[in-house]
Amino acid sequence: MPIELKMPALSPTMEEGTLAKWLVKEGDEVSSGDILAEIETDKATMEFEAVDEGTIAKILVAEGSDGVKVGTPIAILAGEGEDASAASARPAPAAEPAKAPTPQPEVKGYGAVPAEDAKIAAASPKPATGGGDRIKASPLARRIAEAQGTDLSSLKGSGPGGRIVKADVEGKQPAAAAPAAAAAPQPQASPVEGDIPHEAVRLSNMRKTIARRLTEAKQTIPHIYLTVDIQLDALLKLRSELNKGLESRGIKLSVNDLLIKALAASLIEVPECNVSFAGEQLIKYSRADISVAVSIPGGLITPIVASADGKSVSAIATEMKDLAARAKEGKLQPHEYQGGTASISNMGMYGIKQFDAVINPPQGMILAVGAGEKRPYVINDTLQIATVMSATGSFDHRAIDGADGARLMQAFKRLVENPLGMLA
Repeated sequence: MPIELKMPALSPTMEEGTLAKWLVKEGDEVSSGDILAEIETDKATMEFEAVDEGTIAKILVAEGSDGVKVGTPIAILAGEGEDASAASARPAPAAEPAKAPTPQPEVKGYGAVPAEDAKIAAASPKPATGGGDRIKASPLARRIAEAQGTDLSSLKGSGPGGRIVKADVEGKQPAAAAPAAAAAPQPQASPVEGDIPHEAVRLSNMRKTIARRLTEAKQTIPHIYLTVDIQLDALLKLRSELNKGLESRGIKLSVNDLLIKALAASLIEVPECNVSFAGEQLIKYSRADISVAVSIPGGLITPIVASADGKSVSAIATEMKDLAARAKEGKLQPHEYQGGTASISNMGMYGIKQFDAVINPPQGMILAVGAGEKRPYVINDTLQIATVMSATGSFDHRAIDGADGARLMQAFKRLVENPLGMLA
């Protein structure tokens, strides 16, 4: 019997993707493990492997097709001994509705399902349904509903199987909240009229996700910003000495590698900032997984250095070099960029002195690092010239008080200015 090859869900929250490229053609024989196609998700281009053996009887979705829903048949595979031409002549049945992915046990990052959504849902009132199950709603719909105070039981879902999706929740604020028109989403900007030469570029899945997630973060998270100036001379001297010792191993530490370590150590020292806000719960983490912002063609991705607080700086440097290289090639696996307990974004290499970063939900904070530059600086009550860097922490004020954020920035400053302390 012919086998339908369907658009796979390559990440926990993937609902659709772009079939970027077919690596097989009709009539090709394939075996389990063969790479059939490249599929572009919201974060990376990933490979689609064959599970069964057979012959590609018919390709149903052409390469380059955008917005292909998960579960949509994309090709037909004729089994061993089957007539491929007969299999290709069979009409393809209608695609089955995509099943909602089960929330993963760990907290996810940009474009992913936070684990706390499942905990919020478990704690929320649940009206009786046909099978006694909880209300069927996507994690994003639940977050929007909670932010605007909408009762999910009052909504009718338009998704597969009556599932409540984003479109069902948006604009469904309670009557009491109606006067807050200023918070309503603004209409999309129209192209500039006139004869200005321009080009309209279709948004990639990654850019759409970045736009959605950052808009959500700024609209729903009350940011508080705290900035400190940090003297870098001791850290730069230590880095130079460490690199001399690591030269024989082919490892070269960057300033950012040391800052990742310092942030991780600070989060362990001030655990009140190593948290996520989850409605009626506060998720407290016992280790520091640092998401590191990496610029890639077409967008931004945040590969994660897991357990950075317990790793040596040489291990962090080696891991970051590998993660950054594969991020730019679009070869990261979902678990390598979904998650993290806090983020760091460094734009010092561009000469940026200071900036405020947008929190990466569901995380509770992100550190924005500026350039180290020679500045007049008071050292031991005398005015001297020192290499100074400005660092700004953005904190989710629902979860982190200003005093706790200040303690984290104080700890970070102390560790960077006395770097041997974070290596002990």
